[in-house]
Amino acid sequence: AIARALLLNPRLLILDDSTSSVDLVTEYKIQKALDRLMKGRTSFVIAQRISTVVNADQILVLDKGRLVAKGQHEELLETSEIYADIYHSQLVGDVEVDESALTQGEAQ
Repeated sequence: AIARALLLNPRLLILDDSTSSVDLVTEYKIQKALDRLMKGRTSFVIAQRISTVVNADQILVLDKGRLVAKGQHEELLETSEIYADIYHSQLVGDVEVDESALTQGEAQ
C-alpha cells in the first residue's frame, strides 16, 4: 500500500500505522525510505510505535481522543509524561540494535 501511494506522488501523504506489523529490521528499512520520500510533501503519520515518529517535525500526542501534548521528540520526552512513558516502555527496555547490522542489507 505504501508503494502504491508513493507511485501516485501525492502532495499530501497519510500513513496509518503503516509499519505496525513488521519486524524491527524491516521497519528500519521502510522508515529510511519514507524519510527520503516524505521530503517536500506534507505527511501525516499515525503510529503506535514511537520509533515511527521520532524524526517528525511535529508530534501530536492523543489520550482518549484528546490532544494532550505536541512538540518534537526531545521536547516531549521532557514535557509529556504520557509520551515519555510510551517511549520508555517501547524503546529503552529493548535490546540495543547495532545500526550497521540494520543497514547491511542496504549496501548489497
